[in-house]
Amino acid sequence: MSSGMDLTHELAVFLRTRRERLTPRDLARPPHGRPRRTPGLRREEVAELAGVSVDYVVRLEQGRGLRPSAEVLDALARALRLNDDERVYLFDLARQRPVSRPPSATGRAPSPLARLVHDLSPLPCMLVDHRFDILAANREMTRLMLDFDRLPVEQHNTLRLCILRPEYRGFWRDREMVVRECIADLRAAWAARPDDAFLDELITELTSGSEEFARLWARNDVKVNGRGHKRLLHPTAGPLSVDYEVLNPLGDPDRRLVIYRASDPASQAVLDALTDGAATPVRDGVAGGTSRR
Repeated sequence: MSSGMDLTHELAVFLRTRRERLTPRDLARPPHGRPRRTPGLRREEVAELAGVSVDYVVRLEQGRGLRPSAEVLDALARALRLNDDERVYLFDLARQRPVSRPPSATGRAPSPLARLVHDLSPLPCMLVDHRFDILAANREMTRLMLDFDRLPVEQHNTLRLCILRPEYRGFWRDREMVVRECIADLRAAWAARPDDAFLDELITELTSGSEEFARLWARNDVKVNGRGHKRLLHPTAGPLSVDYEVLNPLGDPDRRLVIYRASDPASQAVLDALTDGAATPVRDGVAGGTSRR
């Protein structure tokens, strides 16, 4: 599978998969008279809901080079019951939302943000970019994440660790959910930054190197993760649960501060044991993403 940004093809696939997941029952509509041989809504039902012609929906789903307007995209999003993240993704595919800035190839964290990662100790914290490259991390996070800073810098990427490193396969007790959410988040970033060659290379690498990634990437799920809960199993410290929050700096929207908190006293005891309650200076730019940069 090529991960190149063929926006017309991706738009066609996305519209088709979103249509196929719906049924008339989802929309409180009476079914059409003839039996259904395919899953989901029919194209004529989507066309009626969106106020466009059936031929227009067919051409969109066949990837025949149409550039729908913002008004048509908004009507399609309502017809297909897209959530907020999926709606943004649809507009990105149709190039109806400007990209905020050119993609960064440096993979280094601005010093003020790296210092902030350190200042947030003893909470485990790391700074990542839209590719999930780890740009900075405090001691609490590196110890929790199996001392990932001992690995080569080109592997300092949370998706690479999760997908390709065997020692991480049992780290997330809800692995399937974690991987699916990360991939859905990555897909949103992929649509918003079609000229990011480094992101394209990452997707190609993971698709060719992991059947699991290829299978989940093909689901076309889209979800930007702002907060959540994870159940972990540290190989030496044992099980723990954390709640996480993701913050986007206003001045640098491609960066994300990921902050963990223990979900319960037992999990806090595990975190304390891992770090001995001590904090050491953060490694500014602990990871540079890929060695190609």
